[in-house]
Amino acid sequence: MARIEIKVPDIGSYKDIPVIELLVKPGDVIRKDQGLLTLESDKATMEVPSSDAGTVIELKVKVGDAVSEGMVVAVLEAGEASAPGTRDPGPVKAAVPAPTGAAPAPPTSPEASPRVPGPGSPVPTASPATDFSCQLLVLGAGPGGYTAAFRGADLGLDVILVERYAALGGVCLNVGCIPSKALLHAARVIDEAAHAADIGISFGAPQIDLDKLRGFKTKVVGKLTGGLAGMAKQRKVRVVQGEGKFSSPHTLTVQTADGPKVIGFEHAIIAAGSQAVKLPGLPWGDPRLMDSTDALELAETPEKLLVIGGGIIGLEMACVYDALGSEVTVVELFDQLMPGCDPDLVRPLAQRLGKRYAGIHLKTKVAAVTAQSDGLLATFEGDKAPAPTLFDRVLCAVGRSPNGKKIGAENAGVNVGERGFISVDKQMRTNVPHIFAIGDVVGQPMLAHKATHEGKVAAEVAAGHKSEFVARVIPSVAYTDPEIAWVGVTEGEAKAQGLNIGVGKFPHAASGRAIGIDRTEGFTKLIFDNDSHKIIGAGIVGPSAGDLIAETALAIEMGCDAADIGLTIHPHPTLSESVGMAAEVFEGTITDLYIPKKKG
Repeated sequence: MARIEIKVPDIGSYKDIPVIELLVKPGDVIRKDQGLLTLESDKATMEVPSSDAGTVIELKVKVGDAVSEGMVVAVLEAGEASAPGTRDPGPVKAAVPAPTGAAPAPPTSPEASPRVPGPGSPVPTASPATDFSCQLLVLGAGPGGYTAAFRGADLGLDVILVERYAALGGVCLNVGCIPSKALLHAARVIDEAAHAADIGISFGAPQIDLDKLRGFKTKVVGKLTGGLAGMAKQRKVRVVQGEGKFSSPHTLTVQTADGPKVIGFEHAIIAAGSQAVKLPGLPWGDPRLMDSTDALELAETPEKLLVIGGGIIGLEMACVYDALGSEVTVVELFDQLMPGCDPDLVRPLAQRLGKRYAGIHLKTKVAAVTAQSDGLLATFEGDKAPAPTLFDRVLCAVGRSPNGKKIGAENAGVNVGERGFISVDKQMRTNVPHIFAIGDVVGQPMLAHKATHEGKVAAEVAAGHKSEFVARVIPSVAYTDPEIAWVGVTEGEAKAQGLNIGVGKFPHAASGRAIGIDRTEGFTKLIFDNDSHKIIGAGIVGPSAGDLIAETALAIEMGCDAADIGLTIHPHPTLSESVGMAAEVFEGTITDLYIPKKKG
């Protein structure tokens, strides 16, 4: 048999391009135009195809070598590629260069990549060392993970989705965002019924059936997770239940009910999420000490509840238990509730909770929690720390930590930071080019709506599309009562950075809609660049703040200035009017308020 040298073809003006991945090994039977290796410059990713069919005898390069046009990269023994189980991905083309400054782009279409066949192409078969094989593996089926899996399937990839929970949806749908919002709805109904007495409508004390309330929460979760299962089936996404860990750069081992299963993949997206932080030194073996997942179970309505952590999760669950009848105490280590949020936004919430809760203690640390037969005894540290107090239950809600160190990432060569975060570029690639990461494991903010957008980007890049995560801002929402929402630059951040800003603030006390529902404690605040008058941030506190903030996020993404927002006709009477009126306050055109002109 004749031996054939495979050389780097014409790759334009590129020279000395590093090899980042070898796609074949000696002994492989390949077809003409099959990809042999992947190159990556600072502006493009491309694959070197084989000019002939045959068996690979020798590879002349290794990962890290630099190659240029005409260099020999492999030696083949000529012959037709007919061995069973070998891949037939079709022709290979170089990638279109990515935009200047962007992360390297993979081939631009499914047809352009031997690892990403387009719709209708043969699905890779499992090798003897694997139980399943796929083009795209997604580890974690939370909002980011299932979005990535579904987007990948829509682009023609064969997808396997690995999830540790029995139902799709991850933490968010099963034990996070969705069940907590179902319970917060119940809390809101209780509060509104009590508030109705102030306007002449009395319902009497609520009769709470915890079993039925739990059933409602379960029904809400089941409806959404069931819908995801149906969509996975429609898209032919295969779901493997169990805890997965990487065993090599191209395999993942999943501990299933039927024993360990090995999945081979060409691309992978890590969407492993995060877990609640458990403060050390607390009696975690006692069921009366809860994390956020435990709190959602509603095992009982404790007479006295301590919430450790005055952030979003802690305050949301405090609102639920307060409405159900618990006497709530909140302890926060920092000097304000909801650290990171502008103090003026937090103030209306803090004032309302101060009247309802047994205590809110800032700059206070829980020194110890001791389990006793009649409750959990908490002791505190701080300038104004309360005396040791006995509680029926304690909720620890001090944040979440990423799961980056729990997935065997080192076996795949993926770098994981000391705290468990995984660094990615704008295309959501890790340091291993065919492995991506999204959601909580890639850093703050740990929000589902961030993860979904990152998931789409990762799936699109894996499918050979030019895509980047380029969100200018990501909104945050606390579904407390009142709600607090903010997006973009906060007023505190702007001042710390020395930005030249102007603020337009419209009080809900001047809103016809807010007055009509007797909820006037809030306001809408817009932050503008004083030079360009463009909006760069916003904060809203009051009913439906989480819905209202979306308009301001869009305005920032679109580069709107104050006039754009103020001249947009908002429906009357609505709370959304406050957004336009806040812009008018900044512009000095507001008529719904009287603001004396400054003398000068």
